[in-house]
Amino acid sequence: MLLKKALSSLLLLFPLFLLAQKVNISGKVLEQDSISPAVGASVSLLSTVNNAYLRGQQTGSNGNFQIPDVDPGTYNLQVTFVGYKTFTRSNFVVEPGKDINLGSIVLVEEGELLSEIVVQGQVPDLQIGIDKKVFDVSQSMVSVGGSAQDLLGNVPTLQLESDGSVSLRGSTNVRFLVDGKESAMAGSDINSFLQSLPADAIAKVEIITNPSAKYDAEGQSGIINIILKKNARLGLNGSVTASGGSYENANAGVTLNYRAGKMNYFGNYNFARRHSLGDGTSDNVDYINGAITDLSPRTQSIEESSRLGYNHTIRFGTDYYMNDKTTLSLTTNLSLRDNERGNDINYNYWNVPGLGSSSFRNSLQHEDDLGIDAQVDFKRTLNREGEELTANVSFGYDTEDGVNDFHQTFANGNADLKRVNNTSESGKNWNMQLDYVLPFGENHKFEAGYRSILRYSDESQYSEELDSLTQNFIPDYRITNDFDMASTVHALYANYQRQITDKFGAQVGLRAEQANLNTNIYSHDLENPSIIKNDQGKLDYFRLYPSVFLSYAVGEGKSDKVQLSYSRRVQRPRGWQVNPFIDVSDVQNYRQGNPNLMPEDIHATELSFSKFYTKWNFVASAFYRRVNDQTQPVIYDEDLIADIVGDRTNVTYMKWENASDLDAAGFELISKVNLTKWWDVTGNGNLSHITFHPKDGLGLVGRNSFNWNANLTTNVKITPTFSAQVRGDYRSGMKTMQGEMEPMKGVDLALKKDVLKNRGTFMLNVRDAFNSRKFQMHNYLPNRETQFSHRWMRRMITLSFSYRFGIQNLGKNNREERQPEMEDMGGQQF
Repeated sequence: MLLKKALSSLLLLFPLFLLAQKVNISGKVLEQDSISPAVGASVSLLSTVNNAYLRGQQTGSNGNFQIPDVDPGTYNLQVTFVGYKTFTRSNFVVEPGKDINLGSIVLVEEGELLSEIVVQGQVPDLQIGIDKKVFDVSQSMVSVGGSAQDLLGNVPTLQLESDGSVSLRGSTNVRFLVDGKESAMAGSDINSFLQSLPADAIAKVEIITNPSAKYDAEGQSGIINIILKKNARLGLNGSVTASGGSYENANAGVTLNYRAGKMNYFGNYNFARRHSLGDGTSDNVDYINGAITDLSPRTQSIEESSRLGYNHTIRFGTDYYMNDKTTLSLTTNLSLRDNERGNDINYNYWNVPGLGSSSFRNSLQHEDDLGIDAQVDFKRTLNREGEELTANVSFGYDTEDGVNDFHQTFANGNADLKRVNNTSESGKNWNMQLDYVLPFGENHKFEAGYRSILRYSDESQYSEELDSLTQNFIPDYRITNDFDMASTVHALYANYQRQITDKFGAQVGLRAEQANLNTNIYSHDLENPSIIKNDQGKLDYFRLYPSVFLSYAVGEGKSDKVQLSYSRRVQRPRGWQVNPFIDVSDVQNYRQGNPNLMPEDIHATELSFSKFYTKWNFVASAFYRRVNDQTQPVIYDEDLIADIVGDRTNVTYMKWENASDLDAAGFELISKVNLTKWWDVTGNGNLSHITFHPKDGLGLVGRNSFNWNANLTTNVKITPTFSAQVRGDYRSGMKTMQGEMEPMKGVDLALKKDVLKNRGTFMLNVRDAFNSRKFQMHNYLPNRETQFSHRWMRRMITLSFSYRFGIQNLGKNNREERQPEMEDMGGQQF
């Protein structure tokens, strides 16, 4: 009986005995100065068998951590912190019942990367590689509360054009990616997508001026990659933002991230009410016997424009860390846009008898847009160090449905002109990609991959105009149409990279692409509208796109480099450039696409030098670009579309053409100077010379143009929690094939105040403080002269507040995790 009682007591006490064997592990993580706590560092216990994650915790505001109730055993201990080398203690033994205090763990900052230089200090925070510039927008004060379009206008080397499009080194033919992939959310109108995407949802913007063979060959002047916000900190983290500004503009959003064990969940939601007010003027005058006289037909107009949009952007996804070698990610992006665009145009006429002295035209367009894409990413680390296999499959869908009403009245009593256009557009996009990296040794590797991009789009327009006699709307079969397009690109690539000597390295690559562009144009026979005509177009070509990168380290260190690169690229026609049906949204200005456009063939060469000092750094680049079959709109005589224009005179008609071959040579400089601990300046300047070689039969003449642009951003830290930012930009005049652009300039201002122990931030910014950003153009044609000006957006004032919760990295190394692609760009990682 006594033995039985003893055994029963032991069984009751056994759980307590086991609990007593568990161990608490504690310690403190410090930055390299051995004083500053590493706030938000991740401390993990890993399996010694496969290095899989078992237990962990994030350090608190004083750098302390404690991992309770750890079972006895042998572990690998790992400490990670952004900007520092990973601390590892292998075969860490935990004995039963003995709590462990590891004391202070001092981290060591990462050494300089050969492929990039991190320019630290106040915003804008730049990571500069010789062929790639990464703009960290997390604290770009002048862009807070704005759109992605506003943000891109503040990125060095980029400019905004009159229609809101983004140009790189003077060319709007640039390739846009979202998180490294083509996004179907944008549909065929990338400008509308950039207007709807909040700047607050973007973490970084990458500018790649001369990509290697690994990347899609499309884009005349390069690639702009928009990286959306996402992090992988342990625990629950996030932020909320809200802003309001001029013209009842408003923005609000929330970002959440939760990581526990092998799963990481992330998501954000942004709402924006964007109201942009613009204005413009035009002056169109015909020559008589080669000169302007009192009898010359002339039309002048004054325009007031309004763009109102309600935008919802949603992103959510998850990362599954299956083991220490395999990661699977699922991501979905959703964009809902409700847009309303209005234009009021007052026309004044001279010597245009059919139109009298003046008229007033009002147009109102309402459009509902939906964009969604979903993607699966897989990454597997293989046996060799650095050997990996990555795969991606993504699908996107977008749809746009709109109604556009036009109403024009005349002072001379002419019958009113009324038109209603119903438009519909839908698109599908598939992306499939597989990449493999095989290292042969340190600074020596081979990579290869496959990619297919499949795009399908369907655009239709049904137009009705008012019959002045019956006062009924009747179909206008001249511009009622249906346009379908299917584009496919299949590609294989290979890159070989090696450090040949201690200072000299090289990378050579080759990309092979098979591209197809098929179009179907459905239109009504004007003699018998019940008959539907079908015109088909086909473009089928195979091209090889080589790339070569040579890099030489100068001086004693390896951070200063000279790099010479060459790549062949292509710019394929876009949907609205090949749609042959005439845009009649402005009865004085008609535009038409061309289904016979050929892809541009681009050869780009760049020579760059980077130099890095203690307080200032710069990257200087000389570049040359040859473009064969360059695409641009050409202004023609309106008699070519007399069946639509009728007997009206003094109108403008433009059609897209492969208008010329082009030579562009230039010099670019980006520099960051830390004047003091509280004051820094970032400057960017571009000089270029462009020569146009026009194609025969278009009535064009060769032209040369020298132009330049520059921007300067300065940041002043007034107190530890109060700072200011000022940005100014200037773009010189520029000659085009048929005219000349006038100079343009602007200034942006911002103030920032951190509150609530640096978890909250108030931001006040003024974009285009002096209302000076106005696009102006002169066209000089054989039979007429035209001038126009356009202001895309008037001065905007915005007040914003953001609050961050959860454990945040508040130290000096608070920056987004580096993107793994940096080492692959242009081959400068040797």
